[in-house]
Amino acid sequence: MTSVVGKSAFALLYVTAIAAALSTPTRAAPEIGKVAPELVVTELDGQTFDLAKLRGKVVLVNYWATWCAPCRKDMPKLDAFYRRYRDQNLEMIGISIDREADLPKVRKVMAKLAYPVAVLNAVTTDGFGTPTGVPITWIIDTDGKVRDMMIDVRDELLKELVRPLLPH
Repeated sequence: MTSVVGKSAFALLYVTAIAAALSTPTRAAPEIGKVAPELVVTELDGQTFDLAKLRGKVVLVNYWATWCAPCRKDMPKLDAFYRRYRDQNLEMIGISIDREADLPKVRKVMAKLAYPVAVLNAVTTDGFGTPTGVPITWIIDTDGKVRDMMIDVRDELLKELVRPLLPH
């Protein structure tokens, strides 16, 4: 039999959880065709990535994790594309959703890659919200609009969806 104290504690916990859920603004995923939400994050090297300041450039925002096999498969493709087109108006950020304790793993993975990286808890302004899954890569055009998103990066998708946005 549950004690009155146990029931009261459970009720208080339940009400607190409901209040927290209702008071926390939920963010919908960015909408394709709409202006990209704000995103400001401190990269691992200390630089600030501010999506709003990158108008005029095509930007890829990739959410990933060290434990995510599909993410690790996508990263070399993204890196090769970034290396090839970064001098042609392409910017990119990889945002790891790993825990703070996994930062050494994040650094090890990224040591081989050219594009900048940050961790989710270093995001100071986040209109994208926490991703519901990884990998996910958002494509932002030169006008700052979300053009598309990829959950599986393939070379043909990069050529089809991103390359036409870059100057020829």
